[in-house]
Amino acid sequence: MPAQLSNPTEYQDIFHWAETQKDGSIQSFATRKNDPYEYQSGFGNSFESEAVPGTIPRGQNNPRAVRFGLYAEQMTGTAFTASRQLNKRSYLYRARPAVAHQGFTDLPDNPDTEANFLTINPRVHISPTQLAWRPIDVPSEETDFVRGLRTIAGSGDPTLREGLATHVYVANKSMDNTAFVNSDGEMLIVPQQGALDIETEFGPLYVQPGEICVIQRGQRIRVSVDGPTRGYILEIWGSHWDLPELGPLGANGLANVRDFLHPKAAYRSTGDAAPWGITYKMGGKFFASRQNHCPFDVVAWHGNYVPYKYDLTKFVNVGSISVDHIDPSIFCVLTARSRDPAAPLADFLIFSPRWDVASHTYRPPYYHRNVASELMGLIYGVYGGRSDGFEPGSISFECGMVPHGVAYEQFRGASAEEQPQIQISKGSIAFMFESSRPFTITDYAWKSPNLHEHEPAMWDNLVDNFSKHKDEVDEILARGVKALKIQDGAAHNGAGNGVAAK
Repeated sequence: MPAQLSNPTEYQDIFHWAETQKDGSIQSFATRKNDPYEYQSGFGNSFESEAVPGTIPRGQNNPRAVRFGLYAEQMTGTAFTASRQLNKRSYLYRARPAVAHQGFTDLPDNPDTEANFLTINPRVHISPTQLAWRPIDVPSEETDFVRGLRTIAGSGDPTLREGLATHVYVANKSMDNTAFVNSDGEMLIVPQQGALDIETEFGPLYVQPGEICVIQRGQRIRVSVDGPTRGYILEIWGSHWDLPELGPLGANGLANVRDFLHPKAAYRSTGDAAPWGITYKMGGKFFASRQNHCPFDVVAWHGNYVPYKYDLTKFVNVGSISVDHIDPSIFCVLTARSRDPAAPLADFLIFSPRWDVASHTYRPPYYHRNVASELMGLIYGVYGGRSDGFEPGSISFECGMVPHGVAYEQFRGASAEEQPQIQISKGSIAFMFESSRPFTITDYAWKSPNLHEHEPAMWDNLVDNFSKHKDEVDEILARGVKALKIQDGAAHNGAGNGVAAK
């Protein structure tokens, strides 16, 4: 079991992970004090890990006989012939291969989940209205991670191999002898309340609020929780999460490669033959399979198709040190490419503690209409970019090209005062799931009692300040027109009389 923190908000109260190093006066550490596991660091690397040293074959992947009689099993995340920089695959050396199972049976549809977001689906809705949801309650009845999935919005369909879905999860019970496989896409998981102890085929991950993890397509997991647990998921189809390009920032900044952590092999005991249930999600449908061996019996593995986690307090914010806001792409932690080189399928952005020093600059988010669909959540703290009640666990949604911004009172206050140099978002992390694709809303979210609209009346008193200056503007325009007529007349007369300028 993980150690308990003497101060449960210890990592929420810090401004940045750098504070844990005490200015070099103590030995540095890479994970939170209550994280019970060890990890490998990097992003996109080819990793390897052995629970028993000397297990991984050298010089080949699939020898005639693997040590200890293990089976070699390859898991691919791309086509075999994908280019080297895009190719994703791993080899697992395990007590019994995943193929040893007893077939599949259909499970009843979960009415709270959805995968087809095309408008021909009567179970989804499209609307330009700015929507929000109060935090989804954790059920009182026993609910594990899989049963607790609730889909909010998305785009496309997993069978088309491009699109995405946004979910929340609520749970109060650990998964028993069951595992979950998402055969549709990669899941970016954002805990908001309660930690997730995730057993994977590659080893364990401990992920708590303020951290995220990515479980790649087809990888089996078992999720344990301790008490009421809630969070968010962004699932992508036909793409992979990657780091955004840094451009003129250079080699460092935003989410640094070495801060991503991957599990180490830690196989389950294989002596017993207790039955296990495997729940598969494919095409948004759920299927069950049974097997008489543990799905987490991997003794060693190597490859680059591996789950990972990242601590958001390690994000290196960048920003303006003169005037104006830089576009919110500077807050991008991970991005997923689409077939359109000018528009990603999805971005994951965070708004975390940072300095704001831009002078003569309007501090709140400027009024804007942009091409992206934006679904926001709050992990902890208070987010100042919302004009309505926005508490941890809430959801806020704005579709592309719909205008949004703060109420007049905030506009007036921010416009009247010179903003000092300040630390903003202290003790807070908000995030955004952003996509170039339009979202449709699920039946579950559309009919949820937690749904409420952003009140349009909040913008009713955005007064027309320009009209108050009518006399001044008319005078300026009159002077301009009079001067223009004189200049035009002089130019016309000179040209007509053939007089050359001297």
